[in-house]
Amino acid sequence: MSDRVLVVAAHADDEALGCGGAIAKHSDIGDKTAALFMTNGVGSRENIGAQEIDARTSAMAKALEILDVSHYKRLDFPDNAMDSVSFLEIVKSIERFCSDWGIPDRIYTHHPSDLNVDHQLTYQAVMTCFRPQPALAGKPTSILTFEVLSSTGWLGAAGNVPFQPNMFIDISSSLERKLKSLRAYDEEMRPWPHARSLESIKHLAKFRGASVGVEAAEAFEIARIIESQ
Repeated sequence: MSDRVLVVAAHADDEALGCGGAIAKHSDIGDKTAALFMTNGVGSRENIGAQEIDARTSAMAKALEILDVSHYKRLDFPDNAMDSVSFLEIVKSIERFCSDWGIPDRIYTHHPSDLNVDHQLTYQAVMTCFRPQPALAGKPTSILTFEVLSSTGWLGAAGNVPFQPNMFIDISSSLERKLKSLRAYDEEMRPWPHARSLESIKHLAKFRGASVGVEAAEAFEIARIIESQ
């Protein structure tokens, strides 16, 4: 039986950066995959108009096609200012999406120790939406948090728990698709040695792989795993 796998990310490109290889593997084995983005990803920048938003949306569609994710939605919470809106509405937006698409078996989302406020609030909203209530007992949802280069780990150590991966997914067979999906976001990528460069992303995948004895891997920190009998 196939699983429902959902990525909940603040911005389009976070999904490719954080779990693109894993999502490609889920798609390959027949899992139903979907993505929910909270903002347009560019609205906080100067001199941004409809053309730039459309370009980011087109890049999102191209990247998700490469990863074979056919069901996705982009919401319009304020980019890099999700703390300016009702947290309850953020939670309800995820609930509405899942009411339409279905309750996921697994969610990939941001790690809480992240510099970007949208990433922080997306994580908090996912954990609130999928708090372990008896009503969901028949459909257990596991939650894995991913790392986003150029954001996760930049918050600093004071008062925060750093990203400490305790689950690794071998993406040796899907690393090239992950990189190809990131090339769709060429406007967001930067030249080496920026953390958000293709070289850096490939190095991280190789390092995470080497730490568990495979060619390439994505690393996750488990927020919650529920196994049904």
